[in-house]
Amino acid sequence: MPDFANSRRKLKVAIGTMLAVDVVAVAVLFSPLVGSAGSRRLQINELRAELTKRTREVEPLRGMDKKIVLAKDQISGFYKDRFAATDSDLATGLGKLAAENGIGIQQAKYKEEDPEVSGVIPVEIELSFSGDYLQLVRFINTLERSKLFFAVDSVDLAGESAGPVKLQITIHSYLRSGA
Repeated sequence: MPDFANSRRKLKVAIGTMLAVDVVAVAVLFSPLVGSAGSRRLQINELRAELTKRTREVEPLRGMDKKIVLAKDQISGFYKDRFAATDSDLATGLGKLAAENGIGIQQAKYKEEDPEVSGVIPVEIELSFSGDYLQLVRFINTLERSKLFFAVDSVDLAGESAGPVKLQITIHSYLRSGA
């Protein structure tokens, strides 16, 4: 015959254990440590908003290693394309621009400055031209659009009512060091 007394005792222990687990679960559910369902939803929403904010802050930094390599390539390309290798290249470029605009260079002074950490040598150039006013204006416009990099620092015009206008201009350009 089966032993019902032993089975009944095991069943009572199992039911008692399940009741104890239920009591603990109800206590945790209504405990102030866990909070209400609304406060948990609010906390989850706040955490999501914070995650979104932090993700946006970090977004520009994604792929930074590739961006640095690309920037270095672009900088070296800019230096190669827009900065002259020698000061004679600067003189040749300025002479061509002047000839294209029908003006004559009267005087040119080149002054190399101390090399910069970036690997370029600044050059200050003082130029004197003579020509028609419209030709000089076109020259300045062409100078600013030139493939070689020229930054116009100052422009002085002088002339009389009849005759050529004199232009004195100071510009900056750069030479590639080690070129």
